[in-house]
Amino acid sequence: MDILNRLAESIDYIEKYLDQPLKHEEIAKIAYCSKFHYQRMFYMLTGVTLADYIRKRRLTVAAQELAAKWLMLLLNTATTHLRAFSRLHGISPSQAREKGRTLRAFPRLSFHIQIKGVLKKPFQVIGKALEVTVKDDQNKKDIPAFWNELNHNGFTDSLKPHIGPLGFLGVCMDFNDQADTFNYVIGVEKTTADTPAGCVEKPIPAATWAVFEAIGPVNPAVQATWERIFSEWFPATGYELANAPQFESCPKDGDIMAQDHITEIWIPVVKQK
Repeated sequence: MDILNRLAESIDYIEKYLDQPLKHEEIAKIAYCSKFHYQRMFYMLTGVTLADYIRKRRLTVAAQELAAKWLMLLLNTATTHLRAFSRLHGISPSQAREKGRTLRAFPRLSFHIQIKGVLKKPFQVIGKALEVTVKDDQNKKDIPAFWNELNHNGFTDSLKPHIGPLGFLGVCMDFNDQADTFNYVIGVEKTTADTPAGCVEKPIPAATWAVFEAIGPVNPAVQATWERIFSEWFPATGYELANAPQFESCPKDGDIMAQDHITEIWIPVVKQK
């Protein structure tokens, strides 16, 4: 349960310094994670982004106390926080001071599958790469659009002669914590000496992989499985996420809308120290 204890400690840190500027990097360090992986895990477990959680907790405390320092924190950061206050509570901070007003609360968080293990040698992925940002969940829009683009322009069909046993791959890699970005590669495992024209070649290191099956239409089966991995599997095991690419694999001729469609989610893991 170390991962839940670390997350709980990070929540303690947020609550302790809620009235001060909070850096996501510092919060992630409490949980022994990179900023990217912490933010992703936080969202998987809670259903809200880290930034949204902090903002709503500040708004809640401000609503509960309406003390000068809390209102000054809101007033001095950005006018967007004033709008956020109004959206959450339906009234402005000044109206909240009026007698008989009711305010909403966002409580503090507390933290109270088919799988196989695979040890795989390093390999290469060939395909197209797109840099995406996790800010405002933009990656959740850009990645499906990227798949649609490559499916419609014939690129994925052009990869079928080169496809390996893993099928089509969607790889998250090259994580940049400072910029909140990573590269998403749509491709296949390289099985020939030559790299097809127009393709990039990306290395995948040797690793121990936990491989999960997401059964059913890709949307919503894959996202639901990701959430269960972080909320159920990691907390109940002695493993944690390794610093390596993560990827999903689909059969080359699979029907992604079929009820029995299987998408494999490959996550690099290491034993907790």
